[in-house]
Amino acid sequence: MKNDEYLDVNRALWDERVPIHVGSEFYDVAGFRAGADALRDFELAEVGDVSGRSLAHLQCHFGLDTLSWARRGARVTGLDFSAPAIETARSLASETGLDARFVVSDVYAAPEALGETYDIVYTGLGAICWLPDIARWARTVAALLRPGGFLYLSEFHPFADTLDEETGTTVTFDYFDRGPQEWTQSGTYADRSAPTRHNRSISFAHGVGDVVSAVIAAGLRLDFLHEHEYTVFAPFQNLQKDGQIYRVPEGRPRVPLMYSLRATRA
Repeated sequence: MKNDEYLDVNRALWDERVPIHVGSEFYDVAGFRAGADALRDFELAEVGDVSGRSLAHLQCHFGLDTLSWARRGARVTGLDFSAPAIETARSLASETGLDARFVVSDVYAAPEALGETYDIVYTGLGAICWLPDIARWARTVAALLRPGGFLYLSEFHPFADTLDEETGTTVTFDYFDRGPQEWTQSGTYADRSAPTRHNRSISFAHGVGDVVSAVIAAGLRLDFLHEHEYTVFAPFQNLQKDGQIYRVPEGRPRVPLMYSLRATRA
């Protein structure tokens, strides 16, 4: 793989999927327009009150989470490498009357593209697997934080990615394989049957230890690391839905399905 091949390949994939996601039941954009919140309860509890605080959302896709933080009083900036995603985010902000800034940029160029620092840098689920260099990402985050500001990351747990896709009971994939991992799959997690043309993607695995070590090496103080036994997206067929989340069936050994961390710049 050439140095920036992952950017071109993944950008084509995400550009194509923006209108599919906007129209999907999974994202429920109509519900958001009507006032629904796209954020998860555990995120709200762990981040806390954002009223009047500046928040940068890296890899924001088309901005539902970003705009949800705006609804809760934050002064928000969303950044994503997909121009169609950012165009859609700006349209949603205008439609809903929410004050938000959206910028097209590769995440590693965020300090230059945004030109300011923030109280909070937020990164939501399914984001860092698209980045090849987690140490560079952590340094980027640190550069975006003002003193006393914090990073909040919520992610799918990498251990869950080692389990077989059908039952989630057998370790099938290598936890320490750091990629790049190439996939070719039509459709999207929001609509498996959607016809798509750009189906190749390049992703990268980052263990929890990799992420925590990178954050600390970038000069941030780890406030907490929480592992969660539930997930908001079912990677295995036999997980049971419990409201808006999915859990391992009762009586079966539980494994971590998501994790979250917060780290502060001194």
